[in-house]
Amino acid sequence: MSAVTSTTTEFAPAGTWGADPVHSHVGFEVEYAGVNTFRGSFADFSVALTGGSEPTLEGSAKVASVDVKDENLNGHLQNPDFFDAARYPEIAFKATELHRLDDNTVQGTGELTIKGVTQQVGVEGTIAAAPVTDPMGRERLGLRLETTIDRTEYGVSWNAPNQTGGGDYVANNVKLVVELALVKAEA
Repeated sequence: MSAVTSTTTEFAPAGTWGADPVHSHVGFEVEYAGVNTFRGSFADFSVALTGGSEPTLEGSAKVASVDVKDENLNGHLQNPDFFDAARYPEIAFKATELHRLDDNTVQGTGELTIKGVTQQVGVEGTIAAAPVTDPMGRERLGLRLETTIDRTEYGVSWNAPNQTGGGDYVANNVKLVVELALVKAEA
């Protein structure tokens, strides 16, 4: 596993932290038809952060859980033109380097795998200044990361020409946004 580093303070307190799926979000945003931003998300995902002196961060999302609020389109996204869920059932991310800066912003890099293609990506975001304790006595920590990728570099290539001219319906650049409510595992 690759170590996640910190510039001024430890990235996260020691221990194992997992994403609370009810209060976390894994999604994407892409320009559609040149007139608006289309959004979708993944309902089935897992993220693990190990804090302490040699922290790590890894996560994955089940392609079959993609949700774009339209069952027909959800199904279309499963085919080889998009995510090819039968051959590549998961999207995965593994941080190779993360820095927590003095102002609690985060910068780093990681390996993103979509459709069997792994590429290095830059990430940025924010992390909560310190954990809080929820009403059940569990420690929680917030982490938000985002990156922008060119989907065609991962073989996600479907498109159609805009009928009024001016390019294609789906932009190549896609913003990936992960907002995590991390809960510390009990010892």
